Amino acid sequence: MTTLTPYENLDAWIDAHFDEEVRFLQELVRVPSDTPPGNNAPHAERTAALLQDFGFEAEQHVVPADRVAQAGLQTITNLVVRRKYGEGRTVALNAHGDVVPPGEGWSHPPYGGDVVDGKLFGRAAAVSKCDFATFTFATRALEALGTPRKGGVELYFTYDEEFGGELGPGWLLENGIVKPDLLIAAGFSYQVVTAHNGCLQMEVTVHGKMGHAAVPETGIDALHAANLILTALYQQNVLYKEITSQVKGITHPYLNVGLIEGGTNTNVVPGKVVLKLDRRMIPEENPLEVEATLQRVIQDAVADFAGVKVDIKRMLLANALQPLPGNQPLVDALSRHATAVFDEQIGAAGTPLYTDARLFGEQGIPAVLYGCGPRTVGESNAKRADEHIDLEDLRRATKVVARTLFDLLD
Repeated sequence: MTTLTPYENLDAWIDAHFDEEVRFLQELVRVPSDTPPGNNAPHAERTAALLQDFGFEAEQHVVPADRVAQAGLQTITNLVVRRKYGEGRTVALNAHGDVVPPGEGWSHPPYGGDVVDGKLFGRAAAVSKCDFATFTFATRALEALGTPRKGGVELYFTYDEEFGGELGPGWLLENGIVKPDLLIAAGFSYQVVTAHNGCLQMEVTVHGKMGHAAVPETGIDALHAANLILTALYQQNVLYKEITSQVKGITHPYLNVGLIEGGTNTNVVPGKVVLKLDRRMIPEENPLEVEATLQRVIQDAVADFAGVKVDIKRMLLANALQPLPGNQPLVDALSRHATAVFDEQIGAAGTPLYTDARLFGEQGIPAVLYGCGPRTVGESNAKRADEHIDLEDLRRATKVVARTLFDLLD
């Protein structure tokens, strides 16, 4: 009789319970957690109930209402599941349940969890409720082996990634609720991410003076001034292409103006215009220098525009994820098992996204990103209509994470 290896036993358990894993993910997708408005406690409560069915007791950490309101959200309950096996290091697995609103253009219900042609559709199917399933079932597979382990696994299911993570992992770390030795955060299946961009988001308010369009000289056109600022900002993107990151998978900095609001009516000179911009920073950049430069560019653009006043407010400053020396056990195990399970070379690289993982890195906790998903964000329609995952990616990513946990806790 052939004796299966521990890895083969893990794979076999995941295959035998894969239909259950898919149903678990469908239930998670079916509970909306749109952010904004950010009423995320109901999803956390449903997740905790589903985890209880597996014998996983989820600590429910409610973020105080005043902190949540200050962030422009409604409710946040972060979940922590602790599975202690013995003395040794703690490996944490973190994914976020807050999601962007579905928008229009769906051919499948955004909260239906429909499975069609081997793909599961729904908001957050790819980012990142799928990794609630990956991480939960990888942990269950590990425990099903019945082999004595060292250390432990902790699951962190948090609800503030879309607004920066400060009230998700940031709040858990700030209050000393968690402090793992190693962290695997939600990611995609074909890359072990060891570094990512930072992000600066700013709100620029241009104040002019309203006037009648028939006598425009009675007003000060805030939109005209805002146009000068936009031209100066977009010129920065030309300069950014000359700056190259040394991190594989990351190219150069870039800037996006994602929202413009202003004016009161067609026949009124606009008295106020608001711009919201997103500046992605490569790991080599200094965030404070980036912010100071942008402020100078904005103010210089309208320095000669009489009567205009500009207010600049920082909305978000997320540092880049920098690789820490202690991440090598994570990188080695994930790369080795991903290469074996997917039957192609899968190694370490960076990503232009920014994630909650940076918050762990800032606390000296080695962190990498790995989980369920395609090669690129675009392939999954993440944050667009018809977001989906390939169920075979979910199956194989769960095997990779389970094998990795086995190695790290051996």
